[in-house]
Amino acid sequence: MRCLYSKATQITRADQGPKPGFTGIGDDVSETGEAGAKPRKSIRPLGRLLPYLQRYRRMVTGAVIALALAAITSLALPLAVRRLIDHGFAQSDGTFINSYFVMLMVMAVVLAMSSALRYYFVITLGERIVSDLRREVFDHVTRLSPSFFDINQSGEIMSRLTADTTQIKSAVGATASVALRNVILCFGAMGMMIFTSPKLSSIVLIAIPLVVFPLVAFGRNVRKRSRAAQDMLADASAYANETIGATRTIQAFNGESAAAARYGGAVENAYEAARSAVKSRALLTGFAITMIFGSVVAVLWVGAQNVLSGTMSPGTLSQFLLYSVISAGSLGALSEVWGELSQAAGAADRIGELLTERSAIAEPEYPLPLPTPRVGRVEFSDVHFAYPSRPGKAALHGLSLGVRPGETVAIVGPSGAGKSTIFSLILRFYDPQSGTVSVDGIDTRQLSLDALRSQIAIVPQDVTIFAASIHDNIAFSRPGATREEVRAAAIAAQADEFISRLDEGYDTPTGERGITLSGGQRQRIAIARAVLKNAPILLLDEATSALDAESEMLVQKALDDLMETRTTIVIAHRLATVLKADRILVLDHGRIVEEGTHQSLVQHGGIYAKLARLQFDTGIEQRLTMVN
Repeated sequence: MRCLYSKATQITRADQGPKPGFTGIGDDVSETGEAGAKPRKSIRPLGRLLPYLQRYRRMVTGAVIALALAAITSLALPLAVRRLIDHGFAQSDGTFINSYFVMLMVMAVVLAMSSALRYYFVITLGERIVSDLRREVFDHVTRLSPSFFDINQSGEIMSRLTADTTQIKSAVGATASVALRNVILCFGAMGMMIFTSPKLSSIVLIAIPLVVFPLVAFGRNVRKRSRAAQDMLADASAYANETIGATRTIQAFNGESAAAARYGGAVENAYEAARSAVKSRALLTGFAITMIFGSVVAVLWVGAQNVLSGTMSPGTLSQFLLYSVISAGSLGALSEVWGELSQAAGAADRIGELLTERSAIAEPEYPLPLPTPRVGRVEFSDVHFAYPSRPGKAALHGLSLGVRPGETVAIVGPSGAGKSTIFSLILRFYDPQSGTVSVDGIDTRQLSLDALRSQIAIVPQDVTIFAASIHDNIAFSRPGATREEVRAAAIAAQADEFISRLDEGYDTPTGERGITLSGGQRQRIAIARAVLKNAPILLLDEATSALDAESEMLVQKALDDLMETRTTIVIAHRLATVLKADRILVLDHGRIVEEGTHQSLVQHGGIYAKLARLQFDTGIEQRLTMVN
């Protein structure tokens, strides 16, 4: 798994493979995967966009036809000018001159119409391709395993999804067509120059290598610096994303100035990198224009001598001069376009890195079906596991446990004991290094992820609320649910009362990350999600931790009813929530060190008894005993 973050990209690329639809054509990612590594010096990464272009052949064909028509019309203009000068002005009848001007007007109309069509086709094509690309990147990223997000910042990923795809849109939507148009004009004009005057053309041909070779060399440098600028901008975006999400914490600690200073430093670094890229592009453009138009001046001087000596007509010189201007202008435009394409190639390179990331959790080639009926048996057999981001520190050591259908098992232990890791392995966010995790007797690695996760409902301690309506947030666990089913789930989770008091009821927007809701309200929405999913396995991570005493009793009753027919595993930080569990497992350093009921573990006098004394010695124990 490779880290995309530009300052921590040493991770190997061994897990990577090509993403279907985004080919390996022009793969310019450095073998080390390091952002600071020297990229290959070409615009080949843009070749990755070919599969997207092939989806819209008609639009591409229309753009090419319009582009070719505009280029041909432009190349025909000097011929008309030559005939106008050499023949039109020589005729005493003004009809000839009028006919030539009518012809020029017709050509101008054709040029205008074809240029307008080209613009429409290429801009629309760029918007369409980038929309497809963004959709594919988003879909791909959301399917990557959590280990990818353990080492990559969300702001860096967002930068690739937005800023880099915008650069690609510019390349596909305008820059590429301008480049192709100028290539046609350049070579077409050169061909007509040779046809018009081989002698003058030889002077131009001598100057071409003096322009092209530096152009390529400068282009390589531009691409390298543009990639560095994009990485610096991604760093700044990552920090901004992290900071804005923690605004309240920053303000609570008076950290606004420090945060602004750090972001200002990141932005300044991005500016310096961008300025370096702009400087390279400016030098590239200035050098190209100097060489190109210097050659034009030399050609014009030689041609003027030929006209004075009578070996060339004024119309022929005008024709050659116009073709020279077209050729020179095209080369000059190509120098600018080359810089833009190099910059877009850097963006395509970064998008390619993202799309070639493979999830560390592989779908089985031939998944096994779950048995019917699905009862929700969960088993761990000699499981050893360490997080990929911390391979030297084991989270679980030879863990073995079994949870029978309909049984409620609570897991307690000190922080870092491995409680949350058990949930992550059941959901197959990670695979164990050795041992097996099975559901209903089938190794989770032999089940499709959809089939496995459809059997599990989870209520996390840190609830995720999306910027949508309350109805949509509850229905997230079962998108096809009716409003009646959503309301029934909310009633079971003791959420209907507060939802109904809101002005817009279930259609009330929750704000970003549920900012308009209290902690207890967010928790009850999460419980309603789990109720609505109606899965045979229920995972509760201190599901009532954010509720007040009254709500906790009501929700606990709803959860008790929900757990009666389901396999339930509860991570408990407060022992008051696990007194009714069928079994309590005590974890310490990734091992089960104690197992039993509340009473038996208290009498045993181990870790659980110590935790119980710390939490219950304040007099709460008497109340809990009465409740029990």
